[in-house]
Amino acid sequence: MCPQTGRARLSYRRAEEIFEENTRLLANPLASPEDIEDLDGWTLHRIRHSALTHDADSGTSTPMLLTRSRHASVRSLEQYARPGVDAVARHVAQRDPAARRRR
Repeated sequence: MCPQTGRARLSYRRAEEIFEENTRLLANPLASPEDIEDLDGWTLHRIRHSALTHDADSGTSTPMLLTRSRHASVRSLEQYARPGVDAVARHVAQRDPAARRRR
């Protein structure tokens, strides 16, 4: 129970169900509304993956990613923290001594 409202709190499992049900057409833009029962929507865990991946792409440190994701090891974090081509290019460009001299 929520102490402020007196209402029952939404469980993670129920929030996951609601989110998945309501994102079925968004996750499958070429599907027709008649097929909605047969479609899979997005999951809250997928959003978590995306947030960690974007943070890693933005240069967030490994210790911070571990803390935010609550992973115990870097090995378990590897699936999220795979920088994309653009992130690697930005990283290299920011550390290029020749580029720094041109500024």
